[in-house]
Amino acid sequence: MLIHPQIDPVALQLGPLAVHWYGLTYLAAFALFYWLGTCRLHHLPFSRLSEWTRQDVEDILFLGVLGVVLGGRIGYCLFYKPGYYASHPLEVLAVWQGGMSFHGGMLGVMASMVWFAWSRKRPFLQVMDFVAPCVPTGLAAGRIGNFINGELWGRVADPSLPWAMLFRGTGDLPRHPSQIYQFLMEGVLLFVLLWLYARKPRAQGQVAFAFLFGYGVFRFVAEYFREPDAHLGLLSLGMSMGQWLCLPMIVLGAAFWFWCGRRAAAT
Repeated sequence: MLIHPQIDPVALQLGPLAVHWYGLTYLAAFALFYWLGTCRLHHLPFSRLSEWTRQDVEDILFLGVLGVVLGGRIGYCLFYKPGYYASHPLEVLAVWQGGMSFHGGMLGVMASMVWFAWSRKRPFLQVMDFVAPCVPTGLAAGRIGNFINGELWGRVADPSLPWAMLFRGTGDLPRHPSQIYQFLMEGVLLFVLLWLYARKPRAQGQVAFAFLFGYGVFRFVAEYFREPDAHLGLLSLGMSMGQWLCLPMIVLGAAFWFWCGRRAAAT
């Protein structure tokens, strides 16, 4: 059995200014996106499209950051605590208190990409195909931040599991380090699969919907090892809120992936 190292969440203290590890993982996520985005400019079909430039990567990153923050916060308030925030609407703005939703952040990024595609007169699915392979490394960085903070821990594990871990504030029972599971599945594995998949010619939209499907599947599996939110618990059919939010991603991702392929074959 392992014990969580209980790392100080503050990486650097400069007088009244505290730099948190979680904030640094967000910076790492954005830096990785920018680097991978510049690499994508040299991949087909974007290397043949003169309108795609480094400035586009910078603009997509800026809009994506806004989408992640606004969508993640609003999504958390709507998906996980709608009653509370309906009674305390001003606390929706209190992002420093924590509470972000990946699914809300994803919707926020999609909305920002709709704006980007419209303002640049680019096909929306082409934009999403560009963005999708650059996202998983950012998700991986975020899970590292969760692990450093000792938050979003897993469900109770068999004590004989070699990597079962004791987390502060969870009692004396060992738990799955679900943050690491998600780092490996939704981050590293999804990135490798999607990056390799995107390197070959695909029908427009298939890369984006492969991400939607792949993330939905990996997150759905990881939720079986992650402790559900205390105020929600398990919902219908014994599934968590995260799993219910992943089901539409899996279904729509698969359905639209096939649709994009058939549409391309018909033209």
